[in-house]
Amino acid sequence: MSAASVPPFRPSGAQLGLVAANFLMWGGFFAVIPLVTVHFVGGLGWTAASVGLVLGLRQLTQQGLTVFGGAWADRIGAKPLILAGCVLRTLGFAGMAYSGTFPALLATALLAGVGGGLFDAPKSAAITAVTRPEHRTRMFSLTSMSGNLGMVSGPLLGAALLPLGFRTAGLVAASAYLVALAVLGLTLPHLRPEHPRAGGLGGLARAARDLRFRRFTLVLIGYFLLSTQINVAVTLKAIALAGPGATGPLYGVSAGLSVLLQYPLLRLVERRVRTRVALVGAVLLVAAALGLMAFATSFAALLGCVALYSLGTMIVYPTQQTLTARLAPPELLGSYFGFSAISLGVGGAVGSVLGGALVDVGARLHFTALPWLTLFVVGLVTALGLRWALRDVPRAQTVPRN
Repeated sequence: MSAASVPPFRPSGAQLGLVAANFLMWGGFFAVIPLVTVHFVGGLGWTAASVGLVLGLRQLTQQGLTVFGGAWADRIGAKPLILAGCVLRTLGFAGMAYSGTFPALLATALLAGVGGGLFDAPKSAAITAVTRPEHRTRMFSLTSMSGNLGMVSGPLLGAALLPLGFRTAGLVAASAYLVALAVLGLTLPHLRPEHPRAGGLGGLARAARDLRFRRFTLVLIGYFLLSTQINVAVTLKAIALAGPGATGPLYGVSAGLSVLLQYPLLRLVERRVRTRVALVGAVLLVAAALGLMAFATSFAALLGCVALYSLGTMIVYPTQQTLTARLAPPELLGSYFGFSAISLGVGGAVGSVLGGALVDVGARLHFTALPWLTLFVVGLVTALGLRWALRDVPRAQTVPRN
């Protein structure tokens, strides 16, 4: 078969449905979650610690269940779990809108977390299943772009709705998941597993026993430790340089560049660089950007570093997802994507604690470069670890030329 016989990437109805639903999910999430602290702490006078506990437990619930959500998808198919997750997230956000006590807020936040745990890994498995191998990097790039667009538009929508009350914002956010439910219900086929007995806990066990994939997942913890710094150390530095209003431009640059550049950048990288080389290079770029923040003495310089940081992160997600799909047996896509969530859960949790701690220690020692130099070293070690972990990963199947 010649290279010309490979059809061009023209998204199908199922693929467009997944991209649209991803936008709705991220937009709905960011329309209400940033307002939880504003409403319950600023409006109702709750302690920041109590609201932080609720949000932390929600995140822990979602990340913990994501591991099992992928494994269940290998048994019953991705679509039922994605739809069930949308239903639970709808109920959770609608419940949060009416919560007036700590137990009620905690229960509804956990319900929303369970919903996320059900659809996260199955969504990646569904993207893989409905996309040809040679088009997966671009498809994951499109879904990432739609998520970033949701991250940009969600807070704007939430801020616009805030004068109408937190309840209105919560109900609008919940309705976004209802629309996503309808879109996926109409467009996503029910992909019945060919080997349903291979999934479940047995599928997770196989992913854990896969030495190559286990190495890949564990090394990626280092990257997710870096990626969470946009919400921790980078945000703290932005506020120190330009005040609380700096967070808007900070996230605008980060998410806006991803919306504008991710797809064309991925196409360029895809044509010229092998996937695993692109992943290692992107992690090095993220590490370099964080290291350079040690020398950023103005907000404009910091935004320049954030732009460099964003270029790296927008390459990592689709290449990491593509490599996960390449390493996973076809009958265990959900289990492998679920197992890979361990890196995000652990790296995100450790990064949130470590980033703030490094900033505090650096300030006490009058060595403000400490967090950035430390993160740079973590990035270098992670890049070297990825090169080692992926050293025997086969190339993607290529089409021979005549």
